[in-house]
Amino acid sequence: MPTAVYPGTFDPITNGHLDVIRRAATLFEEVVVAVAESAEKRPTFSLEDRLAMVRETCEGLKGVRVESYSGLTMDFARSQGAVALVKGLRAVSDFEAELQMALMNRSLDASIETVFLPTSLEWIYLSASRVKEIARLHGDVSDFVPEPVARRLSQQS
Repeated sequence: MPTAVYPGTFDPITNGHLDVIRRAATLFEEVVVAVAESAEKRPTFSLEDRLAMVRETCEGLKGVRVESYSGLTMDFARSQGAVALVKGLRAVSDFEAELQMALMNRSLDASIETVFLPTSLEWIYLSASRVKEIARLHGDVSDFVPEPVARRLSQQS
């Protein structure tokens, strides 16, 4: 079972992301959770904070490694020896955007496939944007994010 890369901004990582990571880890020998620098998305958390939250969240998960990257995802995936990118899908709108990205990525490197994992039903409504909004309005996000994330979000509000 080869290596896969699960790329994202993870601003912040949610229980939905964690669900995809755990499930991907059953399919691949190694899953590299790739935290994108992603300045164009203007993340709320710094790259260092996002890396720390993802590392704390994934600590102890067998076959899971966390790295940061900038530039093309396909270049990073190639540098990791990955045979696949893992993408979580919540809704049809996710699929449309991710399919276009997968086809573009295939044109960059056809040896790296994109594997879509539908989100578990319990997390289908969850997004990092919604979590940040709830936290900003002083709501309890502890059911939606891992403890290291809930702690940091509460410190921000």
